[in-house]
Amino acid sequence: MSHIRIHMDKIADTAAAKALCPFGAIEEEPGGGLAIGAGCRMCRACVRGGGGAFEFVDDSAPGVDKSAWRGIAVVAELSPEGKVHPVALELLGKARELAAAIGHPVLAVAMGAHTAEAARTLLGYGADEVHVYEDPALEFFRIEPYANALEDFIRSVRPSSVLVGGTANGRSLAPRVAARFRTGLTADCTVLGMSPSTDLDQIRPAYGGNIMAHINTPRHRPQFATVRYKVFSIPFKSATRGKIVRHELPPEKLASRIEILECRPKAAEKGIEEAEVLVVCGRGVRNPGDIALLESLAAQLGGRVAATRAVVEAGWIDSKFQIGLSGRTVKPKLMITCGVSGAIQFVAGMGGSETIVAINTDPKAPIFKVAHVGLVGDLYTIVPELVAKIKAKKEAAK
Repeated sequence: MSHIRIHMDKIADTAAAKALCPFGAIEEEPGGGLAIGAGCRMCRACVRGGGGAFEFVDDSAPGVDKSAWRGIAVVAELSPEGKVHPVALELLGKARELAAAIGHPVLAVAMGAHTAEAARTLLGYGADEVHVYEDPALEFFRIEPYANALEDFIRSVRPSSVLVGGTANGRSLAPRVAARFRTGLTADCTVLGMSPSTDLDQIRPAYGGNIMAHINTPRHRPQFATVRYKVFSIPFKSATRGKIVRHELPPEKLASRIEILECRPKAAEKGIEEAEVLVVCGRGVRNPGDIALLESLAAQLGGRVAATRAVVEAGWIDSKFQIGLSGRTVKPKLMITCGVSGAIQFVAGMGGSETIVAINTDPKAPIFKVAHVGLVGDLYTIVPELVAKIKAKKEAAK
């Protein structure tokens, strides 16, 4: 690991040496020497201004034999009944693209108590191999046995990249297993690519969505990335191909300190992720009572109302209807944004929409850069006109 080495024989004034660090990370030891504390940001200000008293030492590992790691693996999340979460199917489609670029196979790993149907489904959506861990102890998600199963899969198969759905379970599982391999993990990727060197190009918003960070893990394998539901598209189902490989874990690897006392199914609820039409409320809506205007438009189109972060934080709409980095990722057939500026935090959660119609009084609003149709004007004038035209067309069609 890279670090700063201190040459005390070149330091005449310890107070002046300590002052070189803008973060106060140069600390005085009881014996009179100096040491680099935990506050070091590796900015190297001390190296530049220390006159040779401070030396940057690069102890980076030489890297890994990339040829020993082969395959793009997708962790398929299963329900207790064995149903595959749709995000796994989306990741299989992307994994097929990444694997084709480097000639690697597409692998899937399924863990649960009922995996037969899931394995066939995964083969039909592009997996060359489905690696199955089936045991009653894996019926419900418990982090210890699931992490042990995924670790066993990686050690035995050695995939180059591992893609995990950005669900509650996936966000718990991926970092724990990545830490066991001392490798990198990029969370909530919005774009994935593959370089000829088999380095996974991972792109995600950073610094509150103000920039798009491009991340690589060139010295370690496997490479881990989590991706939210609805970021990619589910591929077309094809004829079942590939093979199913079964694995077993010893009893001690299936043990857990978590005991499931009872599992109660949650009432089915259609979220904005499944909606084909969304009408989005932004800062341009003046009052919470005015959301009824957008609801009338959504009702005419058979859709739902969603919102930006600002509207949710104002308490006008429940957070489960929020779109963006800190909300939900959606991909409707039609999205109509009303008074939405189009900040990158919001766009990151809706960029995959098939048709985007933007209504905004500001012709320079960023939302118009991603919209397919832009309407410059007051939503309080345009939305009622849209509602009236849709109603008139429906009446004429009767």
